[in-house]
Amino acid sequence: MDDMPVLDPLGTLRAAGDPGTDVYLTGTVFLDIIFTGLDSAPVRGTESWARGMGSSPGGIANMATALARLGLRTTLAAAFGDDVYGDYCWDSLSSGEGIDLEPSRRIPGWHSPVTVSMAYEGERTMVSHGHEAPPAQESVPACPPPARAAVASLGHHGRAGDQERDQEWIGAAAASGTKVFADVGWDETGRWDPADLDGLRHCAAFLPNAEEAMRYTRTACPREAARSLAERVPLAVVTLGSEGAFAVDSGSGETAEVPALIVEALDPTGAGDVFVAGFVTGTLAAWPLADRLAFASLCAALSVQEFGGSLSAPGWAEIAAWWQQTKARARAAAGPGPCDPASPLGRYAFLDALLPTDPRPWPLRRAVPTVGFRPA
Repeated sequence: MDDMPVLDPLGTLRAAGDPGTDVYLTGTVFLDIIFTGLDSAPVRGTESWARGMGSSPGGIANMATALARLGLRTTLAAAFGDDVYGDYCWDSLSSGEGIDLEPSRRIPGWHSPVTVSMAYEGERTMVSHGHEAPPAQESVPACPPPARAAVASLGHHGRAGDQERDQEWIGAAAASGTKVFADVGWDETGRWDPADLDGLRHCAAFLPNAEEAMRYTRTACPREAARSLAERVPLAVVTLGSEGAFAVDSGSGETAEVPALIVEALDPTGAGDVFVAGFVTGTLAAWPLADRLAFASLCAALSVQEFGGSLSAPGWAEIAAWWQQTKARARAAAGPGPCDPASPLGRYAFLDALLPTDPRPWPLRRAVPTVGFRPA
């Protein structure tokens, strides 16, 4: 189909008998409403006007969309309301992105969770509202479907029994041969209890941001935090914001660090999820550690130049276009001759062997100011 990904990063690795799912995800889907173009944070008692606005599926949909746009066969288990927002999110993920929603469910009378995100000064502030989905009346599989990989969210979620249920399915997935990647959310309790990360014993990799990593490890340096986390998980990856990312492979002892790409950010919503999607893609494709970090950073950098968390994720045609432009600019500036391995031209040279030479356009859907337009 014309709107499907232009490249399968696992194409040479696929074999008969492989799982039908590359990555399994579960979590909460939000309807995101994003305001951009704010000069500063809203001031109490005043009205602020944003120069831009977009709506898109959010929450776990950010990562699901990013994975699907990179060509991975993605399965999502989530609850969807039976309201217009739920219709929009379901159609966007299933029909628009080709994500398998077979384990997901529609819940009559349950309204979709909503997040309003305000982007300003290179950051964003979010306000969310929603209610926990009612328990399923039908029997729910205790174990996710066979998959090459799964992404799990660890930490304190504030709901009784969540940690136990998470560890149950994470352990079952890992025991079945699924490679589990873990991320973590902000701990609103302020406890940052290392016991919240007990699920890491089942995981292949852990990808927190610098603040999360330092708080859980009680360290003052994100690189020190990564080394501490590598004692609990085979691969620890800490994102450093504008400084890039740092990783420690505890099995081989290898470390890698890449700087962030400098771009003009429109909306950072979901950039961390897109980073994880890029890293998972490179890991399943068996790329070197430094290439995985660089690719994940590139995907995140391209995403922040568009509205929204999920519909800002890049596809292969966009990645190829960025690479061609980068090479053209670098060669025009430096002329013929070897490039600096530390420059973008050197750091991303691995893309030459990966990307199609003549990528056809992939018409990606982007966030729009509203949802539910009626057909003309």
